[in-house]
Amino acid sequence: MTATLIDGKALAAEYREQIARRVERARQLGRAARLDAVLVESGDNGARVYAENQRKTCEALGIEYRLHVLSAGSGFDDIAGRVLLLNHDESVSAIMVHMPLPEAIDPYRVQRLIDPDKDIEGVNPANIGNIVYGHSSLAPCTALAAIKMIESTAIDLRGKRAVVVGASNVVGKPIAVLLMRQEATVISCNKWTAGLDELCSTADVLVAAAGVPGLITGAMVKPGAVVIDVGVNRIAGSDGKTRTVGDVAFDEVRKMAGFLSPVPGGVGPMTVAMLLLNVAEAALGSSPEA
Repeated sequence: MTATLIDGKALAAEYREQIARRVERARQLGRAARLDAVLVESGDNGARVYAENQRKTCEALGIEYRLHVLSAGSGFDDIAGRVLLLNHDESVSAIMVHMPLPEAIDPYRVQRLIDPDKDIEGVNPANIGNIVYGHSSLAPCTALAAIKMIESTAIDLRGKRAVVVGASNVVGKPIAVLLMRQEATVISCNKWTAGLDELCSTADVLVAAAGVPGLITGAMVKPGAVVIDVGVNRIAGSDGKTRTVGDVAFDEVRKMAGFLSPVPGGVGPMTVAMLLLNVAEAALGSSPEA
């Protein structure tokens, strides 16, 4: 058996077409999609590059993008003040705060200030709670990406056993809840769980989100299972160069799984697509015409 790869890039491209249609529908209803992102300078050019790529992607889909850059010395009051201003600006339909923030600032304190209706990363605790109750479509982007990738395999999740390895607040836990909402039987565990190998080997759907390179081996996978690798780990290769790998031992697991998402090229591109899908949904709001 060789697993069918779940191509995150191709799937994200399909969703971009849907996003463009949703953005156009919002415009027709007089609700232009606009994403305002807050970035605190850190001296790391990576965040700026990411923001610029985000701008280009938004523009291609008809989403207005505005980046609010705060100086490296900005404190909590500066960041919170900008978020609150954006909350009250009716022309802003979506808000996100780029990470990381300065070390002295607890991200939770900032995230909890974002208007839940504009919180397109799904990180406000109110939105996390609403996911449990099924009252919000603005789920954390990586969690939503994982679910959409599982759905792309056409598996009927009702009654299936799903094992989620990793229980972070914006990835592992929301994935478990979203699976429960589809009536899967969900086991949430972590790298320290006793009998992890045995638990994983019973899973019809296995999600690896523990941040441990190669944690999931071929022996831990049920033949034919759907395996989603959320891990993003940088490791040094034998040639001294660093490379990105997931939490799944890819070559081993590919021989056992029915479907497998690669790293890179799997959950990553889909996470970006889900962020933009959330922007479109935030612009549309709860309009019955949407």
